Amino acid sequence: MTDQVATNPIVLQRADPHVLRHDGQYYFTGSYPAYDRVVLRRAARLEDLQEAPEVTIWSRHESGPQSHLIWAPEIHRVDGAWYVYYAAAPNDHGTADAPGAHETFNHRVFVLECTADDPLTGEWVDRGQVDTGWESFALDATSFVHGGHQYLVWAQQHLAVRGHSNLYIARMANPWTLATPAVELSRPEHDWEVKGFWVNEGPSVLVRGGRVFLTYSGAATGIDYAMGLLTADEGADLLDPASWTKSAEPVFVSDPAVGQYGPGHNSFTESPDGETVLVYHARTYTEIAGDPLWDPNRHARAQVLPFDADGDPVWGTPVPDTRPVPTSTEVLAPDGAPSMAFVTP
Repeated sequence: MTDQVATNPIVLQRADPHVLRHDGQYYFTGSYPAYDRVVLRRAARLEDLQEAPEVTIWSRHESGPQSHLIWAPEIHRVDGAWYVYYAAAPNDHGTADAPGAHETFNHRVFVLECTADDPLTGEWVDRGQVDTGWESFALDATSFVHGGHQYLVWAQQHLAVRGHSNLYIARMANPWTLATPAVELSRPEHDWEVKGFWVNEGPSVLVRGGRVFLTYSGAATGIDYAMGLLTADEGADLLDPASWTKSAEPVFVSDPAVGQYGPGHNSFTESPDGETVLVYHARTYTEIAGDPLWDPNRHARAQVLPFDADGDPVWGTPVPDTRPVPTSTEVLAPDGAPSMAFVTP
């Protein structure tokens, strides 16, 4: 594999991409542009995901806390079962929840479970909301198993902290229940994290070479959106904030030279040869008509993440596109054809 997969983007019009490699297959999910469902697709190669059939495994409720703005699903495999963590809200507007805060949406974190071998055909059970310890805007949950324990990392607003969301971690009793109180790992504090919005969100975890790398995204989702990094030793107490070192500068940013803007909300997977692969979304333009929330053209991309002799990631810059991409607000069907299933509000 070179520094990129054969075809990029790997999936068109799917923001917040999450890829899991299991038994030689890549499982992909991400935010559906209508924000009304959770979808999965599967392929043997990353570059085949765009053409892979997409299956809806869960749809929003007609009313209640899981009825609007279904965001950033992630698929995980824990103890022989499949789990999808996603965020949902009771409405499609925000509220000003804290002094000095901008409007914040009303999301909470929820979990789906499937115990069948095939998550595309098996039954998914709604395990409900994850109780994170307090009720406020919460989203972008990710999970990892380390040292025999499952952990949850997520973004949530705290009314005592200025801004929209901080990063928290907790150990889990089971895949839908926390076993320990939430511990804050990071809050928006550096200049690059507070451009447009005060945000730490979209965490993802990579354990490699004796260290735990925790990436996240900050700032508003336009050209300023970028990825940050926290690092801990593999044997450290991950629930101790002192175990983590936060990089002051972003590690992955927009690159006008290749027409990639706002790279972020990443996940990690691996190549068939065991190389680490960075998956993320980005746009190809900076001028957005209307509300950016409803612009569908954050496309999922992937590239090999190399490491230097000291075991540090060499983040580099977003790779250029090798596939034509849409630049209008028309939403494409999974096969790349125009679809009228979604109409921009």
